[in-house]
Amino acid sequence: MNLAMDMTNPFLALDQHPPEAIAAIDDAGEALSYGELNRQAAALAGAIPAGSLIFILCENSLSALIGYVACLSHHIVPLLLDSQPDRQLLERLIATYHPGWLWRPQADSGPDPAARMTLGRYELVATGLPPFPLHPSLALLVSTSGSTGSPRLVRLSAASIEANAQSIARYLAIDKHERAVVNLPMHYVYGLSIINSHLLRGATLLLTSKTVAQRAFWQFVQRYGGSSLAGVPYTYQMLQRIGFMQMALPTVKTLTQAGGKLSPALHQAFARYARQHHKAFIVMYGAAEATARMAWLPAAESLTKCGSIGQAIPGGRLVLLDAQGRETEACGQTGELVYYGPNVMLGYAQCGADLSKGDELQGRLVTGDIARRDEAGFFSIVGRKSRFAKLFGRRIALDELEMLIRSAFPGAECACLSDDRQLRLFMEPACPADEIKRFICQKMRLSPSAIVAQRVTALPRSASGKILYRALEACSGQPE
Repeated sequence: MNLAMDMTNPFLALDQHPPEAIAAIDDAGEALSYGELNRQAAALAGAIPAGSLIFILCENSLSALIGYVACLSHHIVPLLLDSQPDRQLLERLIATYHPGWLWRPQADSGPDPAARMTLGRYELVATGLPPFPLHPSLALLVSTSGSTGSPRLVRLSAASIEANAQSIARYLAIDKHERAVVNLPMHYVYGLSIINSHLLRGATLLLTSKTVAQRAFWQFVQRYGGSSLAGVPYTYQMLQRIGFMQMALPTVKTLTQAGGKLSPALHQAFARYARQHHKAFIVMYGAAEATARMAWLPAAESLTKCGSIGQAIPGGRLVLLDAQGRETEACGQTGELVYYGPNVMLGYAQCGADLSKGDELQGRLVTGDIARRDEAGFFSIVGRKSRFAKLFGRRIALDELEMLIRSAFPGAECACLSDDRQLRLFMEPACPADEIKRFICQKMRLSPSAIVAQRVTALPRSASGKILYRALEACSGQPE
């Protein structure tokens, strides 16, 4: 049997949707029906042997979507990457994992003469590299948000992808009438979770490469009736700056946020806006290692539980571990957050041989986040286990310090690092340096000599808007 054409168990049951229903519309206005999505995915998969490893260089486009569905529906394992990756990292990943194929945007000069197939602006190119064995449960590879410059990958199964999509679709009440705006990168698990959960329910994806700062983005949302918007903290900072709350967007009913903690002021502002305009503002928490989501804060609690990540998603469970590694249910006590659920990854891969490994975690993920549980069973993230400094005998949560600064100085873009001797404070040009330093000294009871402040033109960020602390460590900004 040709597994590449076996549709007996299609990805997310896409063949169950009406073939004429619209699966996606891109920002050029081109529409793709579910019938065409399945047909073109099958045609592409027919050119790739089942059990192959392929790198997909992802744009938020119809061709990239077809490539993703082709792989997940036909027993081909993709690694999702940015369409414009760092060349050295891409070469290192290729040398480490030996993909047999690349599904990538064509060069400006046109398709590669060696391309086996083209579709829209995409081309399929064989690498000729000898493959590593793949475990039968392996369905997808993604990079971790914190592994910039590293070849470490997250290994996911089809079961974990579907379990997370089912859970998200359930708590967001997604149905076939939804028109989700997909502006977050497809290779980022938050953006990918929007794709998976909406395809599962037969909804329509509005794929765009535009940013919220561009007029064309909002014209696209209005023209095609976008019903939901998603963003990381940086997205919401931009939305506030451009006057989103004064826009007339009657079709937008849901706002979701993940990818890091919003400042309390920003959370309150959007929760209040949503309440006043009869929209749902839903804060979520997750990681690539959990396929995407682990927790969600219902819209009804967004004002009363400001700063909380909420409770575990349907089908999952959250617990805290004390300093001795024992589960604790004490209210107000902090501990390391552990998640249990069917969406937990199989494990990491750091070399080609790791692709043959099975399920190493058995549904248990130690997140590395320090959290607190309240009396209602809602969790709040305090910081990362690895993001604590000890200065002059004082233990300081760097993530919590950054949040305090952003709350006290709205719009201040800064980041904190420490070597346990000094606190390194990196600030973008608009930050009031002297005021922030005085604020830190007062709040943390530190001597001014303990703080080294540096100006940077812009904080280094990932495609999803997260601060890249490793890149910041090597940064030599302008001293204050």
